[in-house]
Amino acid sequence: MEIRSLRYFLAVAREENMTRAAELLHVTQPTLSRSMRALEEELGKKLFTRHSFNISLTGEGMLLRDRAEDLLTLADKIEKEFLSLDDITGGELYLGLAESYQIRYLARELRTLKTIYPGLRYHITSGDTEQVTEKLDRGLLDFAVLCDAPDPRKYDFVLFPERDRWGLILPADDALARKESICAGDLAGLPLFTSEQGWEGDIKNWAGSRFGELHLEGSSRLSYNASLFVREGLGYQLTFEHLVDTSPESGLVFRPLTPRLEVSLYLIWNRYQAFTPMAERFLAQVRASFTERRREG
Repeated sequence: MEIRSLRYFLAVAREENMTRAAELLHVTQPTLSRSMRALEEELGKKLFTRHSFNISLTGEGMLLRDRAEDLLTLADKIEKEFLSLDDITGGELYLGLAESYQIRYLARELRTLKTIYPGLRYHITSGDTEQVTEKLDRGLLDFAVLCDAPDPRKYDFVLFPERDRWGLILPADDALARKESICAGDLAGLPLFTSEQGWEGDIKNWAGSRFGELHLEGSSRLSYNASLFVREGLGYQLTFEHLVDTSPESGLVFRPLTPRLEVSLYLIWNRYQAFTPMAERFLAQVRASFTERRREG
């Protein structure tokens, strides 16, 4: 199976039209059609359902689309990595990031590297632990940032300088806003929004025997999106401090949980991963900077 055939396939899948895809690829329609028929014959599966004015993917076609996107992303990453081996002014970095205000520390290190290596290019993917570690394991990322302790059998890591604190986002005029901190009993029966990962992990452990009294109204991987539901009066949000705007103009406030609930943040990478020169520079700088910040803190 050729990389070119997969690129052709993805263009047809996106456009849902052989003519438009051929124009974008700068090939003739008969050439593209022959390539797609050859791909179907090679896989022994029908990838497209052809209609009068468009083309749709079969179930097998949808599976190939997902796999092809990952394969081409990895192929492009490998090509860029080898091209950057002789580039002393830059290189590529691929990062998968959890949500945390401490990401600003990584941003600062990237800014410093960018002044030294102006050709540095970085690619950022956001997601929860499952999403970013899956990409890391498939070689699509150089580093990932997690809020969960990584498996030391698979990953090496650098600990971030601080810890993230859990709390409740709620309207400033809500009765609970008069409290300095929030306990599990305060949340009993209330409609709550948080990530599924946090709900089944940190929040469940924190609430203990009262977890069964808590009600997950809806889950969201992005704190900003969940905060919009709070603004509209649909419930309350459990999240890390500093992720949601709680300025006086926002109409929202943050109240920490009690007992205090904090989690560490980790920059991780595969233990036996071969780094590009830029990834090595990045890791060395982050390791030194984070170690110094923890020593000062």
